[in-house]
Amino acid sequence: MTVTIYHNPDCGTSRNVLAVIEAAGYSPQIVSYLSVGWKREQLLTLFAEAGLTPRQALRESKSPATELGLLDPGVSDEALIEAMLTHPILVNRPFVVTPKGTRLCRPSEVVLDLLEHRPAGPFFKEDGALVIDANGHRMA
Repeated sequence: MTVTIYHNPDCGTSRNVLAVIEAAGYSPQIVSYLSVGWKREQLLTLFAEAGLTPRQALRESKSPATELGLLDPGVSDEALIEAMLTHPILVNRPFVVTPKGTRLCRPSEVVLDLLEHRPAGPFFKEDGALVIDANGHRMA
């Protein structure tokens, strides 16, 4: 199974999702989008496959979204995409792509829906909450 993660190493959720993927035995393709940036078609494809609009994928906190006036509901999808291409940090993270689908993995346990195998438990989220118990069962 191929796994691709659009990863921000400074983000606890993104680091946790990557850890879950690797603990489950996968060697994912890691795309450091803050370094390489985004391409328009890439963003449009990710959003469409994940069932999200650009506004739903907009990272509002710890980004320049407020300063750029992007939180105003009148800002068009096209303007959001242009801003995301210029400022990659505006895209929420992490996105994960597998043959089972594409998802914005927030909260981090969303990644479990995209994997054929789960990591051995116990496994905890970045906030310390239990995600997978010692028997490998997903917690509610």
